[in-house]
Order: sequence, then C-alpha cells, then structure tokens
Amino acid sequence: MAVLEWISNLLRKKPHTKEEMQERVFLEGPHSRLRELWFLIRVFWGFLYGFRKLHFVGPLVTVFGSARTKEDHPYYQDARKVGNELVKMGFGVMTGGGPGIMEAANRGANEAGGTSIGCNIVLPFEQEPNPYLDVMINFNYFFVRKVMLLKYSYAFVVMPGGAGTMDELFEVITLIQTKKIFNFPVILIGKDYFFELMDFLELMVKEGTISPEDLDLFFVTDSIEEAMEYIKHKIVDEYGVMPKKVPQPSTILLEK
Repeated sequence: MAVLEWISNLLRKKPHTKEEMQERVFLEGPHSRLRELWFLIRVFWGFLYGFRKLHFVGPLVTVFGSARTKEDHPYYQDARKVGNELVKMGFGVMTGGGPGIMEAANRGANEAGGTSIGCNIVLPFEQEPNPYLDVMINFNYFFVRKVMLLKYSYAFVVMPGGAGTMDELFEVITLIQTKKIFNFPVILIGKDYFFELMDFLELMVKEGTISPEDLDLFFVTDSIEEAMEYIKHKIVDEYGVMPKKVPQPSTILLEK
C-alpha cells in the first residue's frame, strides 16, 4: 500500500517550471483548441529562436554523452580531446550544453579557440549550462532541441551516456536509415562501454528486425585519431561534402 501511495504522490507531483507544466499537460491528451494553438505558437517561437541563433555559426559536429561524468574520469578527458581535435579540423562543436561529457567537449573546443555551442534544455535537475560556451541557447521542449542538435551538424560523436544519449544515438541512426538526413558519419567512442549494445544490435540482425547493412551506419572505436580520420574520410573523401559558406547576418532582418 505504501508503494502505491508513493507512486500516486509521484504522479501528482507538481512540475518545477511553467514550461514543464505546459509540456506535461499537452502530452496528457486533447485539450481546447485555444490551449493547443497557444502551445503551437510557443513551439514555433522556439524553432525560430534556434534557427536565428544557429544560422551564422558555421559547420558543426555534435557530441553526445552523459551529463553525470566527472572531470577526473577518462571519458571526460577523451571528450575534451574530441572537442579540441574537431576544432583543428575546422569544425565548431555543439553539445546539449550541460555538464559532464558535454562540458568536456565544449571545453576542448573553447581551449582550441573554436566555436563552442550549447543547446541547453530547461530541467529541474542535472542540466545547468557549462561555462565553456560561446553561444548558449535555452530550449523548453526536448523535441525542439533535438532538431537543433541535428540540423546544423556534419557528423555525430557519441560518447558514453545514459538514456538521453541512447535516445539521441538511435534518433540519428533512424533518420539516416530512413533517408531523412544525409548519411553523415556517426562515431561511438568507447568499445568496452558499447560492447553489449553492439551484441544487442547483432541480435537484432539475427532476428531480422534490422538489416545487416544498418550496422555500417556507425563506427565504433577507442581511438580519437581514428574517429577524426573517419569523419574526414566520410565527409570529404567519400561523399565530397564540403562545409557550406556561412551566411552573413542581415541588418534588414534585424539579425545584427
């Protein structure tokens, strides 16, 4: 009985922010036309805000990973080096803008003198913007933020992480698999960490729920040098993808 009461209290727990309340209410089912129109307007402004902020930042690579990784952990140091090496290749670095792996990648980019972008999500825990950002954008809704993390990137580096990182990884793979986005390189760094995930994907191939060629949609390595070479090969050598010219802000559109 105590467990049921605890679950009941948890479900009735008030959200921490106005936006969290709006999102939770929206996802509970149909509401009045006016309320849902107002929600759509807020979502539209979230997209517009993100588009305007990221339109002029240049070519980026997105790095995904855990918000809980501490500075003294080897994964943190690897992510920091990843950010540094990406800048040397001519890319800016974009992350979810929080602590842990995200902070490390932004830090590496910042220390190398490159562009460091954070698409932060407003949460009641875990997610505070890290101090190594040149551009920090706060989003109220996960789905808006996820679009921004994908739209401006030429490659995706996935470091060890939790449920959010797995969500982002499989989102990217699904979009590539279904031809919704270009076959940009996806690199998983940490063979030991992702070992059981690879076993599970092999099982999916065996059961016929994914195709054998789907395993070619990503590259797993422990070497940051191999990861950088893979990005270069896939983006420039194999597909001939070159960074686009960065648009210039318009005075007429009040972008300066």
